[in-house]
Amino acid sequence: MGDLIRYLANRFLWMLLTVWLVYTVSFFLMRAVPGNPFSSERSVPPAIERQLKARYNLDAPIMVQYWEYAKGIITRGDLGWCIRLEDYSVNRVLAEGFPVSASLAIFGLVFAIGLGIPAGVVSAVYRGSAADHSMMMMAVFGIAIPNFVLASLAILLFVFFIPLFPAGGFGTLRQIVLPAICLGAPVAAYIARLTRAGMLEVMTREHVRTAFAKGLSKRAVMLRHVLPGAMLPVVSYLGPATAGVLTGSLVLEKIFAIPGMGSHFIAAATQRDYTLAMGMVLAYTVLLFVMNTLVDISYAIIDPRVKLS
Repeated sequence: MGDLIRYLANRFLWMLLTVWLVYTVSFFLMRAVPGNPFSSERSVPPAIERQLKARYNLDAPIMVQYWEYAKGIITRGDLGWCIRLEDYSVNRVLAEGFPVSASLAIFGLVFAIGLGIPAGVVSAVYRGSAADHSMMMMAVFGIAIPNFVLASLAILLFVFFIPLFPAGGFGTLRQIVLPAICLGAPVAAYIARLTRAGMLEVMTREHVRTAFAKGLSKRAVMLRHVLPGAMLPVVSYLGPATAGVLTGSLVLEKIFAIPGMGSHFIAAATQRDYTLAMGMVLAYTVLLFVMNTLVDISYAIIDPRVKLS
């Protein structure tokens, strides 16, 4: 327990340092881009633009903006008000968008794990067979094809030619199935390849040969002795994959008209909404750090030889 507490404290300090660096780099990069949140095809009268800049503290020197915004985050957890979404705070946008993106990510991960692990197991058990070659070929295509291309093909096939699912929206199971499959397909491909490679490596170890020598069935050896050891690379991948599924849903949420964090992130970037973009960047940074920490802890639980340090 003491090692775990020290590890979490150390990771927390590193997370604070990482968030501060990300905040600093993002803040100055956003200001370095030509234009401002009020630059658009419709020109704003100079008097109104001065009032808007004063409201959002954009008329202050850049270092004053930097420290004032950082002070609000540290002291009150306040990420500020959205510039282009009137009467919406960044905290509120995150609170409303995160459950939607998280639901999509959970369904995508469930699909990826449910498809990837069995495919990897079958490929490893029947190595060199037609099933192995076909599954690994599908995994290569799953990795190579971007999810937004897959989404376009899925909409053409399952919305227009075979109308099984709606084209967009969020709230029902039928609306979330298609984007979840498109989101989880590349992850499933990676999981299948990692599972296959892990099982082939574990199958060469002494304890597996000993289990076969004791007369255990092939199924029992695979499930009890091979599969748990082969899951370590998969568990390691799931941390970045979870954050990747959330961040990878940026374009998919736009394609399927899902009101999650990704659609707000794209809108903030295109509309130069400094505060909303900053809030999204920091939220994704914390999320990635937390997921990697959870994976490290789970790795130590699965394999007692791994020590947290």
